[in-house]
Amino acid sequence: MTATPPASTERSIAAAEAHSAHNYHPLPVVVASAQGAWMTDVEGRRYLDMLAGYSALNFGHGNSRLINAAKAQLDRVTLTSRAFHHDRFARFCSELAALCGKEMVLPMNTGAEAVETAVKTARKWGYRVKGVPDGKAKIIVADNNFHGRTTTIVSFSTDPEARADYGPYTPGFEIVPYGDLAALEAAIDEHTVAVLLEPIQGEAGVLVPPPGYLAGVRRLTAERNVLFIADEIQSGLGRTGRTFACEHEDVVPDVYVLGKALGGGVVPVSAVVASREVLGVFRPGEHGSTFGGNPLACAVALEVIAILRSGEFQERAAELGEHLHRELGLLATAGAVRAVRGRGLWAGVDIDPGLGTGREISERLMERGVLVKDTHGSTIRIAPPLVISKEDLDWGLSQLRAVLASS
Repeated sequence: MTATPPASTERSIAAAEAHSAHNYHPLPVVVASAQGAWMTDVEGRRYLDMLAGYSALNFGHGNSRLINAAKAQLDRVTLTSRAFHHDRFARFCSELAALCGKEMVLPMNTGAEAVETAVKTARKWGYRVKGVPDGKAKIIVADNNFHGRTTTIVSFSTDPEARADYGPYTPGFEIVPYGDLAALEAAIDEHTVAVLLEPIQGEAGVLVPPPGYLAGVRRLTAERNVLFIADEIQSGLGRTGRTFACEHEDVVPDVYVLGKALGGGVVPVSAVVASREVLGVFRPGEHGSTFGGNPLACAVALEVIAILRSGEFQERAAELGEHLHRELGLLATAGAVRAVRGRGLWAGVDIDPGLGTGREISERLMERGVLVKDTHGSTIRIAPPLVISKEDLDWGLSQLRAVLASS
């Protein structure tokens, strides 16, 4: 049974539930401060963050390089809108394009905005470059996907919770099984403009596709003149031990969709990155965002790019990730865990349903000072900030072992 939260925590939660829509079901903890891989609640109790804001906090809470970059920009200018140029914009675009091996960047704010932008980009490219008849463009997606929560994006979701009661739905999408190259090949026709995939499906439980799948998608899309759009919002920017998860199969997609960690956990920053042929289809007035590419966002994202260029965090995620998966594998061997999936410092862990739901296991871990998030029944996701020490990671895993042993 979950312990009763302290009084001030109860008051904070009650106030939040009284005045905010109940579109989330948070764990009963109220965070007041955070540093590195640790968060502290309003009672002064510390928790090891093993979620990292769904990978938005890859570089840890309060990262001094990112905070200093934000503070310096706050004293200069924070917003101009794209009605004017500002002195951070060109450098941000050129350095992000270089990081991705591409030519052009279209900056937005949130991941969902970036996915919407990628959808619009693919359709416009299909009409203006590929020559698809107007209104016929088709984009192929995978089942169990999670690309955001806008009305268009939930139109091609297979998750009833995300999709129900939001119709009528946007047409123009075909869903195929994730990891099934034959199904993907059969779905491509003359009106197909893009294949939109997560290289690793995060919300679905950190599902890694079969070996060779991403390379096969790259081959098929190149052969059929179809854009390969990789949604690297959660999987990208160091999380899997590479800058991009696609690199594990030496794949370079036509379009990268980025977000979360690009803002360093400081401000929301997202972007679509592609070649000039693809992003060059836009003309002034055809797409935009008031806050997209603002000076504060660019300043923080530039520091994120500088951090990634060193390769330090990619190497750290690879090394600690190997240790994480080895330790979780031992739990699977012992029988408390049904399956473990993932890459780098990112894992989906299927708990034996007889030991509790994912929510129940998350609550028990919270009581022991570890914060994770459940998804789809008895699955929990583990994705600590990449700054986590091996000692702290081991402590967190020891708490998971203890919870499973006592369940």
